[in-house]
Amino acid sequence: MGREPGGFRTQIISEPHTPVLLDATLDGLNLRAGGLYIDGTLGAGGHSEAILTRVAGSRVLGFDRDPAALEIARARLAVFGERFTAVHASYEQVAEIAPLHGFNGADGVLLDLGISSMQVDQAERGFAFRHDGPLDMRFDPTSGEPTAADLVNTLTESALADILYQYGEETESRRIARAISAARPLTSTAQLADVIASAVRPFYKGKIHPATKSFQALRIAVNDELGAVERVLPRALRTLAPGGRLAAITFHSLEDRIVKQWMKAEATGCICPPRQPICTCDHEASIRLVTRKPIGGSAVEIAANPRARSAQLRVAEKI
Repeated sequence: MGREPGGFRTQIISEPHTPVLLDATLDGLNLRAGGLYIDGTLGAGGHSEAILTRVAGSRVLGFDRDPAALEIARARLAVFGERFTAVHASYEQVAEIAPLHGFNGADGVLLDLGISSMQVDQAERGFAFRHDGPLDMRFDPTSGEPTAADLVNTLTESALADILYQYGEETESRRIARAISAARPLTSTAQLADVIASAVRPFYKGKIHPATKSFQALRIAVNDELGAVERVLPRALRTLAPGGRLAAITFHSLEDRIVKQWMKAEATGCICPPRQPICTCDHEASIRLVTRKPIGGSAVEIAANPRARSAQLRVAEKI
């Protein structure tokens, strides 16, 4: 791990883009020749390339909000010609866009959630504090949506503290929000990291940089990541053909909880309260769980790709 000013370590590591849990994900998708697969989080195209390489006649439709990632993926996967299609859109639009490209009844949908190392490594994107950059943090910098700077400089102290606590699980959220409010305006990642570190340093016992959780929280808020996960799951299910599979890779407990709870509910018949004597919900199971427990990275994979340390894979099959 790298060192930050003050001797703290950062969890954000520069590394070559390597798809996490690749073999487990491809096994979970139950790939078949000629299949239709949707990569909802295309990134640099690593998972998509593996599908297209390993499965004869397969086609992949890739989604990404990041124009820079799309450019990289398109160049990487150009060799597959018409078997690969990329669209500049959020995976939330999968149910509307997939049919337009002939992906009615897909055989698999993959969601590799979170942020990629490519985005972290670009200082101008403002996701990290290892390199000073503007407080942006948008997955799609062309969207015109509010940036991290907008949130940091305009939210009330109370609202800012709530974001840091809910999305970053930051126990010092009130203290940090107070310090940020007093230091406004803030325009760069280094400024923000220094303010946070100064605010909590006397009370901080951790080894990673004290701004790590706050940066995660702001990124999640800027991109409405948890809301997007909640919305995409039922839409991805609608896109699948019966027997098609949904594979979701998460990197922190907030995302994983959403995926876990949704899959559990959709794999259950009646969801009425346990004490209710007669079922009135008319709910029927729409999926079966392929993974009862999440699959994590092996010791070998984690040693080769540290990002796999926090990765968890859950897979479900449409009934």
